[in-house]
Amino acid sequence: MIDEVEALLEDIGFDPNESVLTHRQAQVLALRERDISQADIAEELGTSRANVSSVEASARENLEKARETVAFAEALRAPVRVRVPEGTDLYDVPNLVYDACDEKGVKVDYTAPDLMKVVSDAAGAAVSGREIATPLIVGVTSDGMVRVRHQE
Repeated sequence: MIDEVEALLEDIGFDPNESVLTHRQAQVLALRERDISQADIAEELGTSRANVSSVEASARENLEKARETVAFAEALRAPVRVRVPEGTDLYDVPNLVYDACDEKGVKVDYTAPDLMKVVSDAAGAAVSGREIATPLIVGVTSDGMVRVRHQE
C-alpha cells in the first residue's frame, strides 16, 4: 500500500520542498483519497490512529490555506472587483458584474444564470436563498474567470 502511494507521489511530481504539505501529509491524504481507513493507515505507517487523524486534519487545513492564498492572489490581479453588499438579491449580481466588466473592457463568458450559480456555489453560506447574507467581492480576471471571496 505505501509503495503504491510513493509511486503515485513520484508520478504526480510531489515535492515536499515546494508544497504546503509535508511528505507524511501527502501520504496520508493519498491513502485517504483511496478510502483507506485511518486505522489501516496507522497500522501501515506504524503510528496511532489519533496521529493519522491529526496529520490528515493539518493537511486539509494547509490545503485550505493554500486555496485561500491562491484566491487572494487572483483577486489582487483581477482588473474587475465588484463589492456585493449584504442584502443584495442574487438575481442582481450578474448586472453588477456585467456593468463593471463593461467599464474595464473585460469579457465574462457566463450567462446570467450560470454567473449566479458560480457566485452562489463559491459563496456557500454567504448566500441564503436569493439573498447575499454576507458581503462578497466578485473578481473577474482579464481572461474572464470569476472568483468569489467573502468580504472581511
